[in-house]
Amino acid sequence: MVHGKTTTIKLILGLQNITSGKVNINGYDIEKEFTHAIKKVGAIVENPDMYMYLSGYQNLKLVANLYKGITKERIDEVVKLVKLEKRINDKVSKYSLGMRQRLGIAQAILHKPNLLILDEPTNGLDPEGIKEMRELLVTLADKEKMAILISSHNLAELDNFCNKVCIIKNGEVIETSEISKIKKEASQEFKIFEVNDVNTAKKVINDLIILDENKFKLNVPKDEVPEIINKLVENKVKIYEVKQEEKTLEDAFFEKTGGNIIE
Repeated sequence: MVHGKTTTIKLILGLQNITSGKVNINGYDIEKEFTHAIKKVGAIVENPDMYMYLSGYQNLKLVANLYKGITKERIDEVVKLVKLEKRINDKVSKYSLGMRQRLGIAQAILHKPNLLILDEPTNGLDPEGIKEMRELLVTLADKEKMAILISSHNLAELDNFCNKVCIIKNGEVIETSEISKIKKEASQEFKIFEVNDVNTAKKVINDLIILDENKFKLNVPKDEVPEIINKLVENKVKIYEVKQEEKTLEDAFFEKTGGNIIE
């Protein structure tokens, strides 16, 4: 049993003792074969560590010295990947939070890991910083062929670029699946109707939820939609569009957990 996201990440990385269960990375047991298991892993747990009085480049050089065979070309390649070329020689103390996060990722991928583990990578970032981080992670997955494991409270953000999710409730994993599948399995079947007169629609259709002056939604299965359309037409309500409401990851999460606090 684990207690939450950061604890889970520490267990995966061998930073905390495992009391039950096993962690295997690239076929190696993290407890019995730690060096082999962690060799192709990059990670940032909580906040990236760096020397604020040194430049971004000097920080990368220090990390590069911890590994064998990291060339200047690789450092330059990573700097370009995280889009810090113009500021890499500035002191880290002058960096924004978003720039420090990107430098932290640069440190974590210098040795070309095939797994990158990040704890709340967008935490505290402004909308521009979040967008830059999202684009960077998509690029890393694509160009560096890297699997990326992210822990986050920000479900809307995960919904934007992740393809699989693991939900933890009260220290237990209750769901591991593709995001698209989880959203599809969400039980409610809201349909959104765009009409010319929601007030008349409300008089003839029970339980509808008004969204604005031209739209309402109704929780009904697909085969009941034609009957609703007939009722509306009979009462002189013009129908412009009917569509399935798209579920968000947050909607699916609350259905799976019964509204439990996100861990």
